[in-house]
Amino acid sequence: MAVIDPSHLDLEDNVVSINRVTKVVKGGRRLRFAALVIVGDHEGHVGFGTGKAQEVPEAIRKAVEDAKKNLVELPIVGTTIPHQVIGHYGSGRILLKPAVAGSGIASGGAVRSIMELGGIGDITSKSLGSNTPINVIRATFDGIAQMKTAAELADLRGISVDQLTAE
Repeated sequence: MAVIDPSHLDLEDNVVSINRVTKVVKGGRRLRFAALVIVGDHEGHVGFGTGKAQEVPEAIRKAVEDAKKNLVELPIVGTTIPHQVIGHYGSGRILLKPAVAGSGIASGGAVRSIMELGGIGDITSKSLGSNTPINVIRATFDGIAQMKTAAELADLRGISVDQLTAE
């Protein structure tokens, strides 16, 4: 996968979850915040990141910086994805299905944020396993990594796109 330079993109961020984390030590409890953020440019580039700090804004800033380092390119065909795929991560499984133009994003929570910030307008998804936000996001990115466009598939097989669609 090619590294995407975030400095040339107009990225927007979306905070998916903020979790209060407590560590019990001898003197009492240490309170910190863990943030989970998705960034995207609405044109096919999307990434996610996590950050932890003693203050919420600092945790979000760290998560955004991490997300910019983990950008991937979404394969887009029209306003949807090229084909159906199931992404796995841990006990999280996400079914991503292309939808007809005009149907919108039929997804919940974290998957909706990924698709909106990635520039996908029509998609249907279903969470089949764990509904923990980080597992859902990682499973969705696994599904994105599995997707291939017709041009990529034809190139792998060494044939033209016309020959591929004729089969």
